[in-house]
Amino acid sequence: MAEISVILPVHNADKWLDACLDSVVRQSFPGRLELSVYFDECHDGSENIVDTWAPRLKQRDIQLVASGHHDATPRGVGYAKNQAVRQSKGQYLAFLDSDDVMHCDRVAEQHAAATTHPSAIVGSQFHREPEGSTARFTDWANSLTQEQLYTQIYTSHGPTVIMPTWFCSREVFDKVGGFDEGGKGVPEDLLFFYKHIELGGGVYRVDRDLLMYRYHQEAVTFSISEQTIWNHRVIFLEKQVLSKWQAFTIWNAGKQGRKLFRSLTPENQAKVVFFCDVDKNKISKGYYVYEESKSQPKPRIPVISFKDAKPPFIICVKMGLTEGGFENNLESLNLKEGADFYHFN
Repeated sequence: MAEISVILPVHNADKWLDACLDSVVRQSFPGRLELSVYFDECHDGSENIVDTWAPRLKQRDIQLVASGHHDATPRGVGYAKNQAVRQSKGQYLAFLDSDDVMHCDRVAEQHAAATTHPSAIVGSQFHREPEGSTARFTDWANSLTQEQLYTQIYTSHGPTVIMPTWFCSREVFDKVGGFDEGGKGVPEDLLFFYKHIELGGGVYRVDRDLLMYRYHQEAVTFSISEQTIWNHRVIFLEKQVLSKWQAFTIWNAGKQGRKLFRSLTPENQAKVVFFCDVDKNKISKGYYVYEESKSQPKPRIPVISFKDAKPPFIICVKMGLTEGGFENNLESLNLKEGADFYHFN
């Protein structure tokens, strides 16, 4: 029986599969590997490409299990991943996207980390191709501290360890119950990640670049709307953080801060005691007035300088866009992330 199953969902990936499969064959892990492929309505040459790699996989003692469907439409990434997991046998699962390429030590290093952190989703650092794609996102994900893997889970970047680098035990996967199978437009990795955290699961990152994460317009990421992700982030923030706070300040009296306020439940809106900002024009107005309907009273939330505000904060300012200005202001307050503030940007 294989010790580790590489989970590979495939939908019309013939232009990338050779490089992807080559990276599977080149793994340095000395134990038994299995490659579990599920074809989600492929009408290109993907299935033939996998067939041609079967002899090389067998030569490397990597067991291949493959299946799929040929319905008129794909059933989605969540469904394909679940099917690939269900037909696999490994004690551990290494998730891989068909357009990405693993470093030869990826499985070995993450397996070692997973044995030390058995309840965790284990990720790794990565690089993008073409070089420079989504540079700010890449820098953010690769530079998070171990503590920030937990505290920055509410940002717009999504899970603090990116899906193509996920590695976990089958027990971790089964505890969550698999991916959402809602299909196109569903952020299945974010929903899985949030449920994992909610159930007390851990997060760990191997601090080495172990994956080439390809950037292209055909990626599933582009089928998920920002509003859908925003809604899930707000719900999780309210459940995990705001439910424990009696009052808080929203850092940003501009568009993002006001949008967050409007997205909150009435109960959590009532906990917002201040907006704070650095913009003198916003501060001089004195208040943010929110009119949800003419039949209800209009909340008037004071707008003050960040220097006069008190924690806890929900920060709705994007990092890395002010030449260090925002980061310096935040550092000057000597606050503790995860206790005095959380980022929601």
